[in-house]
Amino acid sequence: MTYPEIDARGKSCPEPVILTKKAIIKNPDGVIVLVDNTTARDNIGRFAKNSGYKVETEEDGTDYRMTLRKG
Repeated sequence: MTYPEIDARGKSCPEPVILTKKAIIKNPDGVIVLVDNTTARDNIGRFAKNSGYKVETEEDGTDYRMTLRKG
């Protein structure tokens, strides 16, 4: 399944979490979030897990590609 992609690179917290929250409201099955720092990665991961999403994170150079799936 293909999920919408949110580019939160270059944004400082809490903006990546806010963008992620808005995205999953519109796309409750899942989203892909791109971030470029460990703080955003960790905060989005916590938020997603607390919201009932499974999180898969892939490193791509200095960026992280996070796939959030309901379940």
